[in-house]
Amino acid sequence: MKCGSYDWFFKNFANKTKLDIVKILRQGPLSVNHIAEKMKQEQSKISHNLKKLSSCNILTVKQKGKERIYSLNKETVIPLLKLVEKHVKKNCKLRCKE
Repeated sequence: MKCGSYDWFFKNFANKTKLDIVKILRQGPLSVNHIAEKMKQEQSKISHNLKKLSSCNILTVKQKGKERIYSLNKETVIPLLKLVEKHVKKNCKLRCKE
């Protein structure tokens, strides 16, 4: 898959685990351990998915001591999520169970 392709970007949001990580990080920055706790998943699985999200700059990472703190890209991803939310509320009439 080509780096920088639409496929690469949207596959991150099509994957349930990655999308759940994005949803959790909408509430604020967290470490991998806190994300894993909230999702009740193995830390290694979360780390693997965080790496893929980070490689596409969907997430930003800051080092805090020995921990890496993950947050959503404020410049592009947060506005994109707000736009998608607006679109869904206006145009997607089917209600899905989460």
